[in-house]
Amino acid sequence: MNYEQLKQQKELILLDCISGSIAYNLNVTGSDVDKKGIFIMPQKQLYGFERQDQIANSTNDEVYFEIGRFLELLTKNNPNILELLSTPKEHILFRHPLMDLIKPEDFLSKLCLDTFAGYAQTQIKKARGLNKKINKPLDAERKSVLHFCFVMHNNGSIPLREWLTEHNFTQEECGLVNLDHFRNVYLLYHQKQLTEGRFKGIMSGVDADDVQLSSVPKGIENIAVMTFNKDSYSIYCREYKEYQEWEAKRNEQRYRSTLSHGKSYDAKNMMHTFRLLNMAEEIALYRQVIVKRDDRDFLLKIRNGEFEYDELMRMVEEKMEKIKAAYEKSTLPDRPDTQMAQGILIQIRTAFY
Repeated sequence: MNYEQLKQQKELILLDCISGSIAYNLNVTGSDVDKKGIFIMPQKQLYGFERQDQIANSTNDEVYFEIGRFLELLTKNNPNILELLSTPKEHILFRHPLMDLIKPEDFLSKLCLDTFAGYAQTQIKKARGLNKKINKPLDAERKSVLHFCFVMHNNGSIPLREWLTEHNFTQEECGLVNLDHFRNVYLLYHQKQLTEGRFKGIMSGVDADDVQLSSVPKGIENIAVMTFNKDSYSIYCREYKEYQEWEAKRNEQRYRSTLSHGKSYDAKNMMHTFRLLNMAEEIALYRQVIVKRDDRDFLLKIRNGEFEYDELMRMVEEKMEKIKAAYEKSTLPDRPDTQMAQGILIQIRTAFY
């Protein structure tokens, strides 16, 4: 069953809600309308092989969780799931009476410290990642193996590309052989040393992931010793790929907004960091998941880039200390009761089918 088929069988939907920024009371001009919900698999599908945990539309801004998966994630105190169950009434489009069997307060536990704070840490990493990408952008042209090769020179080393230019050589005219007992160190030869045949070159092409070796006749003296920093090249290739994927997929509006406030971090990620931390603290203090935020003004100030990054990080550290203290004093159970959750699931399936 896909998204379109689910929409045609609305009797299978148990909960349908507006979620995201609108539910949080954090929507601004241009905010997307996100939806989340819960469905139940047709009985025949449940008994067969084709079980489904989740269904989403093509843009992934409408997501529906199967009731079994929903309750499983609820026992893990997944923030998205607890928020969905606690959606403000004004944003609930449809709620099946069977959903009354599932109460948020029955599932809250000290596990929320790890899950909500853990999600907050993920948002910080995303913000940091954007900070790095903005301040250290990678050139559009991908570097090759040659950029990470160096030649011994005058009791030191110089970049291979510089050495080739000085000698008026091309990499295609050169040949390499391993230097015994040295990792990623090679003896280098040039075509002019051969009377017949050709060397393979230092690399096979710009997309090569390593240097290549050539056959060298006996008796020929190498003209240089070269090293290839393979570890650095591997790290660069990974970061370059991540950067290209980020450029292709980034939300241009959010990116331009980040540039406009001049703080070089993803302000929306940082806003959600504090939303999650505040919600984690409220769970410990009040045993509630408060989705609609009354701290809207403070959170939107973060989104607007009104704080320096280091200042926000100091606030995060202070907040984490308060949250940990709140959970130490809390009488919440250590974990949700999975047996209770299973009983509710069986009750819902039995009644529905």
